[in-house]
Formats: sequence, structure tokens, C-alpha cells
Amino acid sequence: MKTTSLQHKLWMSATGLFLCFFLVIHLLGNLQLFLDPGIAHEQFNWYSNLLAGNIIIKIISYILYTSIIGHTVYAILVTHKNTAASGTKYAYDKRGKASVWYSRNMGLLGTIIFLFLIIHMKDFWYQYKFTDLPLDAKGNKDLYTIVTKAYSELWYVLVYEIALIALGFHLLHGFFSAARTIGIFHPKYVRWIKVLGWVYTATITLGFMAMPVYVYLNSQL
Repeated sequence: MKTTSLQHKLWMSATGLFLCFFLVIHLLGNLQLFLDPGIAHEQFNWYSNLLAGNIIIKIISYILYTSIIGHTVYAILVTHKNTAASGTKYAYDKRGKASVWYSRNMGLLGTIIFLFLIIHMKDFWYQYKFTDLPLDAKGNKDLYTIVTKAYSELWYVLVYEIALIALGFHLLHGFFSAARTIGIFHPKYVRWIKVLGWVYTATITLGFMAMPVYVYLNSQL
């Protein structure tokens, strides 16, 4: 049972680290939204079309979908085992009240993120893949207009901001938890791992949070 639990944690860490890597790539691609609207419109649609037609990206996308599902399933399995063993709602270092609140509420944060992913993929990924989007002047599917229209709604931006705050706390805990699981959270390197974890989390979280706010503010001009 212990070996199985450890295997689940290792798979959860592996899929989580892949998702962390994907978030970096996703953030870099979406930085085009900060360009001048005229340039951003053309560039963002060209970039989206390039990804959609690239076989390597398609393979990576399947790995991404598998990682999302796998990470969710293994998180549920680990949570269930820990609940059955000790009544704890989520697996974290058992330090009682000394542990930070987001470590004790990873199940809730994970649920918020999962619901956010459903909304995100329905509104953007599904529309791009399975609906007849209008084309831009270059003949590419006009995903930029879909994105900017969504972010022009204040309630939509607020939903995203809340979800991204949850993602930030999830990333912070997950980064340190994965480091412990794979055995690199050594006292010799703990300081640098903590710095890397905070820098990564702040960059990803604030970067993604800034995008809908920037688009919304531009839509109000």
C-alpha cells in the first residue's frame, strides 16, 4: 500500500511538473496580447494557427490532456488514501496548525482550478477546434476576437482572477511538494528551491492575471 501511495505521488509530481512547463510556454505565447491591438490581432491568430497545424504540437497537446486527467486522478487517489489513513482531507506535511492554510485546502483549490479549466477550454479551445470561427484578414481563424470579447466582460475577468489566485497557491504548494516527493528538497538546496518556487509561481500567476485585466482596460477606452 505504501509503495502504491508513493507511486501515485510520483505520478502526480511528474504530471504536475509537466503542467508547470506547459504554463511557461502558454504564458510566453499569450504575451502577444500585450502588443498593440492591431499587431496583436494578426500575431495571435497566426500563432494559434501555427500551433494547430504543427504535428509536434499536436502530440504535445495529447500529452497535456493526459497529464491534466492523470494529475487530477492521482490527486484524488492520494487524497482518498490519506483520508482513509488519518482523516486528513489532503496530503501535506503533517505539521498540524504549523502548516500553511493553502496546504490544508489543496482539494478546494484543485476543484476551483478544474472548474476554471472546463470554462477556459469550452470558451477558447472548443470554439477554436469545433466551431466555424470567422477568419481574419490573413485567412486565419479569428481566435483573438473571441479572447478579447470574453475579457471585455468584467464578471468574466473576475472569475479568471479568482481562479488564477487559486492556481498560484496550488502551484506554490505543488512545487515544494513535488520537490520533496522526487527527493531534491535537500537542506543543502532548500533555500534555492524555495526562491525558485516563489519566483516561478509569482511570474506565472501575475503574468496570466495581467492579461485579462489589460484586455479589459483596453476595451473600456
